Amino acid sequence: MPAREEDSSFQRTLGREGTYNLYESTRVQLCGTFAVELSGQRVDDMLPGRQGRLLFAYLALSRLQPVSRSDLIDALWGDDRPADAGGALNALVSKTRAVVGGDVLRGRTELILALPEPARVDVEAALSMLHAAESAVASGGWRRAWSPALGALIVAQRTFLPEAEEAPWAEVWRRRLTDVRVRALESYAKSCLGIGGAELPGAERAARELVDVAPFRESGHLLLMHALAASGNVAEALAAYERLRILLRDELGVDPSEAVQDAYVRLLG
Repeated sequence: MPAREEDSSFQRTLGREGTYNLYESTRVQLCGTFAVELSGQRVDDMLPGRQGRLLFAYLALSRLQPVSRSDLIDALWGDDRPADAGGALNALVSKTRAVVGGDVLRGRTELILALPEPARVDVEAALSMLHAAESAVASGGWRRAWSPALGALIVAQRTFLPEAEEAPWAEVWRRRLTDVRVRALESYAKSCLGIGGAELPGAERAARELVDVAPFRESGHLLLMHALAASGNVAEALAAYERLRILLRDELGVDPSEAVQDAYVRLLG
């Protein structure tokens, strides 16, 4: 895979098409280093500790949608909620609102996070970029698919909210982002393979990572076979098929799909 984008300084946030956008003055990064920039000002260090960051993150994932206080208490404390959970939430919301402003964190009974526009939340952007990449791949637009596939992949490769390690709602998002990563790898490999030439090594790297992440996803093995063959490494492509055949036989007692077997036969020819 291409080198991962390390963004600990939060100064090179990826835009909609995978590049930095100077006009996005509000950015929220939930994967990797937690970071929040509102109207060009960094505020993540001013939020009230871990619970303040989790509150902001939970609301950012549901922005412009009202979130009930009971849902927030469950998200922040789960079964370990304090005796006066309502009072604790009131204090946390008050401190967070003092940082981000009442125009951003709105409501009383239900809370809404209204980020100043234009705004970018990395998870939200990854889902949008993945959709764009898959749509472009479906129509054979390999060059149109390349950038959004890579952008979605860069976000999904990072760890989602390490501070919320035990929170059930965070685990749901981690599973969703794992799916984004798998599908972005597939779209990126297909786009590199479709473009060909200097992008073929990228297709191979992405396909190998896809095989590692999702070993039973036959389309990943098929992409690896195609990438190796396109680079002139037919023997390696045949070996990739054999590894898949043995894996499926030993673990599931089945043969590779007809599409994979057909590709294998063509390689033999």
